[in-house]
Amino acid sequence: MTLSNDYKQVIIVRTDLGLPRGKLCVQVAHAAVSAYIETLKRRKDWVEAWLASGQKKIVVKVKSLEELLKVYNQAKKLSLPCVLIRDAGLTVVPPGTVTCVGIGPAPAELVDKVTKRLKLL
Repeated sequence: MTLSNDYKQVIIVRTDLGLPRGKLCVQVAHAAVSAYIETLKRRKDWVEAWLASGQKKIVVKVKSLEELLKVYNQAKKLSLPCVLIRDAGLTVVPPGTVTCVGIGPAPAELVDKVTKRLKLL
């Protein structure tokens, strides 16, 4: 399979938690950095291509933990580099609360197989 030169990172966040804006931004940042590190470990070539192409990032939303875990498991099934973010529970939510998932950077056409149907945050 030949992949395009389009690479992106997608962060999926839960809206059912009702996180304050600042807390949500921090969770998205955790997912972005953690997914980058995971991809760097597994596919340095994808990271380099993503960095060279402008570091495209997209944030989308889901309405529940179940929906978030479904997306995460689909990404894993496709062998996409992905991370599940659990909050430390020091401020707004209980410890271990799953807040978001980070996928990639990876080829856009692979990421789209998992995230294309999701709405932008």
